[in-house]
Amino acid sequence: MICVETQFFNLNRILLFAVGLWPYQRTKLTRFQVILFVSILTSFIIFQFTALITTECTLEFIIKVFSTAMFFSRYVIIYNSFWVNAHSVKYLLEQLQDICDQLKDKNEIAIIGKYGNIAKYFTTIAIAGCGAFIAILLSIWSHIFHTDFHINESRQTVQIVTEYFVDQEKYFYLILLHKNAVICIGMTTLTGTGTTLLAYVTYACGMFKIASYRMENAMTTKVLQNINLINQIMIHKKIIDAVEIHCKAIKFCEFLTSTFEGSFFPLLIIDVISLSLNFYGIFRNASLGDNEAILLHLLFAFIILVYMFIINCVGQEIINHNNHVYFTAYNSQWYDAPLHIQKLILFILLRGRQTYTLNIGGGLFAASLECFATLTKASMSYFTFMYSMEE
Repeated sequence: MICVETQFFNLNRILLFAVGLWPYQRTKLTRFQVILFVSILTSFIIFQFTALITTECTLEFIIKVFSTAMFFSRYVIIYNSFWVNAHSVKYLLEQLQDICDQLKDKNEIAIIGKYGNIAKYFTTIAIAGCGAFIAILLSIWSHIFHTDFHINESRQTVQIVTEYFVDQEKYFYLILLHKNAVICIGMTTLTGTGTTLLAYVTYACGMFKIASYRMENAMTTKVLQNINLINQIMIHKKIIDAVEIHCKAIKFCEFLTSTFEGSFFPLLIIDVISLSLNFYGIFRNASLGDNEAILLHLLFAFIILVYMFIINCVGQEIINHNNHVYFTAYNSQWYDAPLHIQKLILFILLRGRQTYTLNIGGGLFAASLECFATLTKASMSYFTFMYSMEE
């Protein structure tokens, strides 16, 4: 018997519990933790925009502020989305457990276990990447603050522009603590929520794979060579079981996308704009020779690209696994089956003519590698426009 939570979601549980987003055991302390973390993340964005009040707003300065503020705003959006939809996150986990409990075939259990291990493997990689990003960024900031407060020299720095309306040298350590807290909370949130959603979609791919297995197992040569009443009933049952878990996989994905569509759609728009601004920051600081600023914008652009790629990559996997169900039905020896079974297979093939995708924004975006290329191209177009305007 598979216990989804303890076997495959134990790392996700630790990450989400650390930031107060684990949907179980929501105590008063957890609510206080959520309020505190949201306040920290939101205040950091506000303190970046307040710099526009006290500083001369040139185009370059505005782009510098927005390139970082929009990056950190994604933390707030994702955090609030998971907190508001905690019941849905819990429901999806329970649905997965219920589906796993219904599996009796050892091969089907092995399939879902394989996809669970894949999700856990990606979670482990994401945690390692998150730790590396935090270590790099915190070391950069430590160097920045040392440079700013101990060298009386006017220079452009990689420091994220903020305005706290206090003496920043006097409250240096409190400001540094605030910024470090934002990085740690934000990256833990991004990793925990992202890997949880990735695990959900990976399990959906496992359901599609089981549907293909059931379809293939129903139409074996051995069974079709000896068509009798018992075999006909068995074929009917296996095809119905295949269609049933296929429908469950589609409903699972539809519930997942409908739950988080309200945050995914604005997040994609923010990512495209933020990516364009960080591309601009890279080329702008390259012309100024500011290597530290280039590294900062490279890190931000890399995180955005990786996140966009993973979202669209898992969407492409859903498309591929869904198509594989119909390819399996088409490649089976359906022509050797009785007429009423052929009609049942034909019905499945007709449904397979419509490609199933994870739609975001009312179908405006369909998660796929093509969508990733489109979003990246749009970001490059906006960056090219901004760079040409400067010239």
